[in-house]
Amino acid sequence: MSRLRPSLRRRLLIFLLIPMAALLLLDALLTYGVALTYANRVHDRDLSDDALTVAKMLGNDQLGSELTPQARFLLEYDPGGRSYFSIFSARHGLLAGNGQLPQLAQAPPLGAAPRLYDSKLDKHSLRVATVRTASPRDPGDSLIITVAETLRDRREQAREILLLAILMQTLLIVCVLSLVWFGVSRGLRVIDPLTARLAARSHELTPIDGPDVPQEIQPLTRTIDALFGRLRGMLALHDRFIADAAHQLRTPLTGLSLHVDHALANPQPETVADALVHIQRLTQRAARTSSQLLALTRAQAAPLDSEERGLLDLGRLIPEAVAQRIHEAIRAGIDLGYEGITRPLYIDGDAASVLDLLDNLIDNAMRYAGRGSTVTVNLQALADGGASLSVEDNGPGVPPELLPRLRERFFRAADNGEEGSGLGLAIVQRIAERHHAEVIYRLAEEHGLVVEVRFPPPSIAPATRPA
Repeated sequence: MSRLRPSLRRRLLIFLLIPMAALLLLDALLTYGVALTYANRVHDRDLSDDALTVAKMLGNDQLGSELTPQARFLLEYDPGGRSYFSIFSARHGLLAGNGQLPQLAQAPPLGAAPRLYDSKLDKHSLRVATVRTASPRDPGDSLIITVAETLRDRREQAREILLLAILMQTLLIVCVLSLVWFGVSRGLRVIDPLTARLAARSHELTPIDGPDVPQEIQPLTRTIDALFGRLRGMLALHDRFIADAAHQLRTPLTGLSLHVDHALANPQPETVADALVHIQRLTQRAARTSSQLLALTRAQAAPLDSEERGLLDLGRLIPEAVAQRIHEAIRAGIDLGYEGITRPLYIDGDAASVLDLLDNLIDNAMRYAGRGSTVTVNLQALADGGASLSVEDNGPGVPPELLPRLRERFFRAADNGEEGSGLGLAIVQRIAERHHAEVIYRLAEEHGLVVEVRFPPPSIAPATRPA
């Protein structure tokens, strides 16, 4: 069963329809309450007018104390049987009425406005109006006229008003939703130029953000542009790696082919042995160049993110790494040593990358300093809380004017008899940049070269970092 795809138009309409339905329900309740209040006021006024009219009819001396046909018709006419009345004499009791209406404990005074109150008769809720008037024939007597009606008419009138209001409001909401549907559909067309630009592209990874992009979707376009930027960087690294590999491997591969052809052309044992020696040397050179190119490609990646970065203790990591190179240095006739602190010294970084950086610094120093030289690895704490890692040799060094070029790829100082790819210090430079570190090249005091890498302090103090 296929899942219904998300729809921006449907989502917008749902977000509009649900609040409108809730508002319609709330408005219906408010409308019914207002309509019922209005109906109560109208009926209360009519009820008070009826009571006053009867009181005036009974107080007319020409009519006497008997109910006139007009007064009786006014009080008794009720097709639905929802009206009640009673005329009560203070001295003679009930004079007339069509129901046993409950009387107030204290009737309103003479000449006062009718008093309105709620009551019940035979389980029917009533609205009652009571007024007191003087008896025309007995000055010491008074008549209490009570007129009552059920609440049915009031509620029916309120419901009629409610139905009319709901009908009009429903039509209004349908019209509003239609306009919203039309407006959303038209509004979403603003994305069409962006969609057309993306569809027209083939292999371009240029930014898609532009002045015609709505600000509501700019976060999306900026995210896509950032992704395109990362892809462009990866493709550039890919192309650069291919170009570097073709540049660096051409010479050893050509040499391999020449020595193989030479051995095949003259299969004498000494010729074949000499060719094998050269082939072995060229193969090692090609393997080292390939590994250096891969290391350079890794070092040229984006800066370390939070997942790759960890808290490194250089005071433990660097001495251990130097110790692992001692036997290699002894075989090469080089005095490799370590000077510096042994207490914990922390930075933010990737352990594998820092070890690659140190290996390339040591390889560069050992290769160009030569047999019988001294290579010293030094680690010190900086005043700002960072770390200084340096590798110093007492080899021939380089001319001062060439120091700025040591960070370039494939650069090798002239008049240097050692073979190399010219990538070691370029790898050091890229790894340092990924760690936001600074690489400083300077000549040693007597002769030789010093390469120093200054790492910034950790972003959070080690004592406050979570375990």
